[in-house]
Amino acid sequence: MSLTSLLRMRLSSRCSTNQILHIRALSGADAVNALRPFYFAVHPDFFGQHPREREVNENSLKRLNGYLESLQKPGFRSVKPTNLTFYLRDIREKTEDNNDVLHSGFRSVTFTLQAKDVLCAVVDVLKFCSLSVEHIQGLLTARTQSQNTAQQDGIPFYRPIKWDKTYYSFTGFRDPEQELEQAKKLETTLSLWLRNNEPEATKKQKASVPRRAELKRLKTELIEKLGLLDIRWQRKWGVAHRCCQMQSLSRLSLQNPEAMPNLRGHTIVFTDQSGMNASGHVMLGTMDVHHQWTTLFERMPSYSRLLQQTEWLKDRISFLLGGIQVIHMEHVDLVLPLEDHYSTLNTFHKRLLPHRLALHPRSLQGLTMIIENDRSSASLHEMGHFIIPTMCDPVYLQNFLQSHAQEARRRLHRKEQLEAEEDDVVSSCVQGLSLRSLSKEPSVSSRQMIPCCRRLLEERSPYMQGLHLCISHFYSVMQDGDLCVPWDWKS
Repeated sequence: MSLTSLLRMRLSSRCSTNQILHIRALSGADAVNALRPFYFAVHPDFFGQHPREREVNENSLKRLNGYLESLQKPGFRSVKPTNLTFYLRDIREKTEDNNDVLHSGFRSVTFTLQAKDVLCAVVDVLKFCSLSVEHIQGLLTARTQSQNTAQQDGIPFYRPIKWDKTYYSFTGFRDPEQELEQAKKLETTLSLWLRNNEPEATKKQKASVPRRAELKRLKTELIEKLGLLDIRWQRKWGVAHRCCQMQSLSRLSLQNPEAMPNLRGHTIVFTDQSGMNASGHVMLGTMDVHHQWTTLFERMPSYSRLLQQTEWLKDRISFLLGGIQVIHMEHVDLVLPLEDHYSTLNTFHKRLLPHRLALHPRSLQGLTMIIENDRSSASLHEMGHFIIPTMCDPVYLQNFLQSHAQEARRRLHRKEQLEAEEDDVVSSCVQGLSLRSLSKEPSVSSRQMIPCCRRLLEERSPYMQGLHLCISHFYSVMQDGDLCVPWDWKS
């Protein structure tokens, strides 16, 4: 064979291979654009009133992004299959033929992602979520044409080299196919995970003991000094991070003592923004400077007046709607500014006033409702509270409340039973397993927590003794040694 023919063959092969690889490759920016409809359906910002679903989406998005990043790394061999669960916003109502759509206006989707390249992964995500792939049809068409062209030119379609098993035995490299099969078969169990991670958790927890003691001292000192009811945190920040926040507040109290009396009788919450939330708690943004905190403290009298007006609106709405109580979920609305809450109540109140609803003043007493701006229709939550859109028609609202009142009382009673049962089983776990503490993420419901704790008591793993345990959705070891275990762990 002549040198010219050999060079021509190599050049042709290189060009064809580059073309195929170009079609296979999808940049991070392209992936984000292709997944735009998906992000619009699952973005946590749209689930502000649903803490459990919001956290599930946040965690699943992190895992999805990590999966896509791994596929884009040069020279990657294989990526383990990843199980993902998302809640997708959906305006359809729940029907007998549509059982996956929840009352709260969204549906859950669970799937396993095991694509070998970014484009396939993007297409799989969209299809699993029943979303259109028309906007990336051009890329799919280009891939098909490239495959056909390569085959017509006598060039085999690009695929990873499949080595004989003896190659991996001789070289010591890992067999990607074998790893993939093991990943499919192997499912993490609680006992195995605890055995592997207990030493690390114990080491971190021992190292965090002085910080935990310092945090407790600072909290007690500031509560007494400033006359606070409590100090809380929106997120599960590490102990060291919390200590820094407490020290910042302590320094500010020394630098600007004249503004501190306005905090007396309030609860402080360290969160993402400064202001007052719907519960009347003082929010301190962790990214704000001391000047912004001082300005907030000086404005406390005006916030207190707005809080009084908000409570008056709640009482008026309750009077017009048969004694039903207007509430908000505190663990959700830590970031709901008081101004926004007042505006929502005021708009709803103005819609009720012109109508003389035929409701007995105490006919709905004992029931609760949440008013939301982003709701399209009224619904009854599984925990027994009504979720009412701000622009709900008053006549329709009256009929809806009256027709669902009995079911609401039944669900509220069941909720109280579950909460009492949860308290009992958590106490039994702490004592029976010799735990330092047992907590859960806000997104874990009582229905999930109760059977989880009972199974923990049956398992009685010695690796949990003396540790802080948190029931979540995924396995993890926190920086201070807290162990996070999914509520649906496998034995």
